[in-house]
Amino acid sequence: MTDAVAVTSTRELRGVLHGLPGVDEVGAKARAARLGTRSIKNDTKAAAIDLAISMVDLTTLEGADTPGKVRALCVKAVRTAPGAPTVGAVCVYPDLVKVAVEALAGSGVGIASVATAFPAGRAPLEVKLADTRRAVADGATEIDMVIDRGAFLTGDYGRVFDEITAVKEACGEAHLKVILETGELATYDNVRRASWLAMLAGADFIKTSTGKIQPAATPPVVLVMLQAVRDFQAEHGRVVGVKPAGGIRTTKDALKLLVQVNEVAGPRWLDPRLFRIGASSLLNDLLMQREKLATGVYSGPDYFTLD
Repeated sequence: MTDAVAVTSTRELRGVLHGLPGVDEVGAKARAARLGTRSIKNDTKAAAIDLAISMVDLTTLEGADTPGKVRALCVKAVRTAPGAPTVGAVCVYPDLVKVAVEALAGSGVGIASVATAFPAGRAPLEVKLADTRRAVADGATEIDMVIDRGAFLTGDYGRVFDEITAVKEACGEAHLKVILETGELATYDNVRRASWLAMLAGADFIKTSTGKIQPAATPPVVLVMLQAVRDFQAEHGRVVGVKPAGGIRTTKDALKLLVQVNEVAGPRWLDPRLFRIGASSLLNDLLMQREKLATGVYSGPDYFTLD
């Protein structure tokens, strides 16, 4: 069972997607830049930092990943700092899901896994579905899939739609985050269309990037995606989350994202159930800034663990 919107053909999808209002590129960049200058007062900054920590998908997606590295990451995800929240999820490759499940048992931290031939997505559908089913069977509670950008860019929207709905079905009870890989989509209009296509096909989240392609989660791209989930909810009544990933490294980056979420999508999305930040090194900076607010002095990153 999926939350997909019924469509009958690629032609129908093309009509819907190309009927969306075009993105004012100059306006999107200008608004994102203005929002990026907003400041958060010190009396609310501590709460904003803790909220950002709870939204982190702490990620390791390297060829050299080992069970030991994943276990260490899981410890960090749970024991962030005294009084600080746990992160939203730990994100790993499918073959390391069982390791994360064991390490995170009873913590409440989600177990996310990339799937569908991440990061390129160049595999037959049956392979992508097997990849997804294995991760879910091993205990993943969230699946981050990649769309077929080649199919999307050639206008084969039906193929992309059908793959997303099939993967959503394979997820069962696990939430599905659909990675658009916005750095390969070329235009903001394509980012908007890909966002709507993923949501029409039943995505629980739309995600900017794999983190392997630049540019990744730029402020104007995130703004366009936040507009998309807001407008989709207004039209279809279903709330979809957003996950920027790639290049988000500092507390300042994270707080700018929270301002965007509040101002563009609305305060409803200021919740780890609807907004996540995919990152590997961001958590250390959030913890350093948190310590600075509490004590007035900085601790080095190795105080919290090296990444």
